[in-house]
Amino acid sequence: MFDTEFLDIPALRSVSGTVRLPGSKSISNRVLLLAALCEGRTTVHDLLDSDDTRVMLQALRQLGCSVTVEGATAVIDGLGSRPRQPQADLFLGNAGTAMRPLTAALAVLGGDYTLSGIPRMHERPIGDLVNALRAVGCRVDYLGQEGYPPLRIGQPQLRLGQPIPVRGDVSSQFLTALLMALPLAAQTQDVVVDVVGELISKPYIDITLQLLARFGVQVRRENWARFVIPAGSRYQSPGQIHVEADASSASYFIAAGALSAPPEGQKGLKIEGVGETSIQGDIRFVEAARMMGAEIQSGPNWLHVRRGQWPLKAIDLDCNHIPDAAMTLAVMALYADGPTTLRNIASWRVKETDRIAAMATELRKLGAEVEEGADFIRVMPLPDAGAWRAASIHTYDDHRMAMCGSLAAFNPAGLPVRIEDPKCVAKTFPDYLETLFAIAQPAGAVPVICIDGPTASGKGTLASEVARRLGYHYLDSGSLYRLTGLAARRAQLEPDPCNEAAISALAQSLPVRFVADRILLGDEDVSDAIRTEAAGMDASCVSALPGVRQSLLNLQHGFACLPGLVADGRDMGTTIFPQAALKVYLTAGAAQRAERRHKQLISKGIPANINSLRADLEARDARDQSRTASPLKPAQDALLLDNSQLTVEESVDQVLRWWQERQPFRTS
Repeated sequence: MFDTEFLDIPALRSVSGTVRLPGSKSISNRVLLLAALCEGRTTVHDLLDSDDTRVMLQALRQLGCSVTVEGATAVIDGLGSRPRQPQADLFLGNAGTAMRPLTAALAVLGGDYTLSGIPRMHERPIGDLVNALRAVGCRVDYLGQEGYPPLRIGQPQLRLGQPIPVRGDVSSQFLTALLMALPLAAQTQDVVVDVVGELISKPYIDITLQLLARFGVQVRRENWARFVIPAGSRYQSPGQIHVEADASSASYFIAAGALSAPPEGQKGLKIEGVGETSIQGDIRFVEAARMMGAEIQSGPNWLHVRRGQWPLKAIDLDCNHIPDAAMTLAVMALYADGPTTLRNIASWRVKETDRIAAMATELRKLGAEVEEGADFIRVMPLPDAGAWRAASIHTYDDHRMAMCGSLAAFNPAGLPVRIEDPKCVAKTFPDYLETLFAIAQPAGAVPVICIDGPTASGKGTLASEVARRLGYHYLDSGSLYRLTGLAARRAQLEPDPCNEAAISALAQSLPVRFVADRILLGDEDVSDAIRTEAAGMDASCVSALPGVRQSLLNLQHGFACLPGLVADGRDMGTTIFPQAALKVYLTAGAAQRAERRHKQLISKGIPANINSLRADLEARDARDQSRTASPLKPAQDALLLDNSQLTVEESVDQVLRWWQERQPFRTS
């Protein structure tokens, strides 16, 4: 997951290959709560790992539920309809799928509980659910603004003789919460829930009903207006249950397949984990995407999508059945042949943010004309490539705004798109962006920043921190030569010209990986082994061998992958990545570099003499500057940065300022 302030996505041309989706958020949190309300043990397979499921799991633990999680499998020892902890303060983040059902379940069971979340959760209405609970004798008090969390729950005095009214036109989660909670009270009589007004998001209620049935409770539905929970209802563990992949998450990849021109020889994108037989209502996004021209095939637990009609066909659609996935259609509308209108989406306004307003604002940044109403949005397509703008997309701490925004990278103008606060995708799909990059092909060159300079100038520290701040990959080219030198020594090959062919062959198949701050040769951590002075001298020797340099050239080019690369070395900007968007030549006086290296070695317990270090550095500089193959020198268009008197943070800030000067984004 990217945890940077922002992430710049280069223009994308196409997607291909196979995507495996994570588990459904809606199903995951429903199943976790139902398993907790059972007697006995439930094993949940393919559970989504996200912010929303983590807060639900933590809440269940606080209530006394035994929870064991290993990978995508959770084992829940149920509470048997009675929390073991009658008092708890539950923090539920911005997870509506935890706040609403837990409020109802705990209100029916009774206790002394507070339920709170982040500030945005305290802006999401819950009054209609609270009113329904109070009508049957539950004690729920507001701790802040009337009608909104945070809440305090006390002991109920249940009155179940009359139908329980609940509004259906604000959020389907209110009805879901009641349907999950009331079986706990339906011991001696039927419990009836009447929906007031139109019930929105019916497919989500259908998910709830099907899961209730899996846990032994058969709710009678009468025309989506009345729901009857039979007397004697009791939750029973199914023992084992599998969570479907998330159909809402599928929408982004369906859209990507519809927007992209597959590379020659490729046949579109396969999406695994969900098919058209899914119990999730958002699977009907497939129908909407087909209406817009996407070619989609389906089988058991899979979809296959590719571009069909182009431009996409404009639609006018009632989206009550796909309220979350419909957001993806709003971005697809930018690529259509006319205005697209999405109706009956009032629920967007009470989600993680006011999604109608947010979507309108961000699409306008991209250059679109957008009309919004109380329950609709109308998006005018961008007429040609020249109408597109390179925008910085504000995400409002809303995972779907970030994922939808990424689809703007397929624009025909070849413009990048900036996603602010990309870590917000953790709510439902922490690895969404990594998954997208794994199947996407860029429209042009992957952005590369080169940082060259002499030994001990601090280029490695600078480059790795710039890469971290931007969310880019990092290449320590010097380590490749150090690794080659180490491999040569282990193979008993002196790093000199007479062994050039053998050492070149070693370099060609070097199994190197950069993992966090570690350098791995195969599975061995050699981070310290290659940082000795002897390893540095070997690196300088093997780097002067043309055959070695050629062997490592393709290896280094392979590091330039989405979303971008920061590479440090001695010839990154001159030889390896001559077309890099930004080249920096980092330097410092020999005295300063020797002092830094001395401190570094001493801190690691390695004896060192500062005068010897300086002499070695000066000798190495002379050798590197005079070699015939890629001598150490600034690229012609490199920006010079003398960090003799700068802190690491100051150097990083300067490089990032230079980088931002090359970006086209507008932040207003």
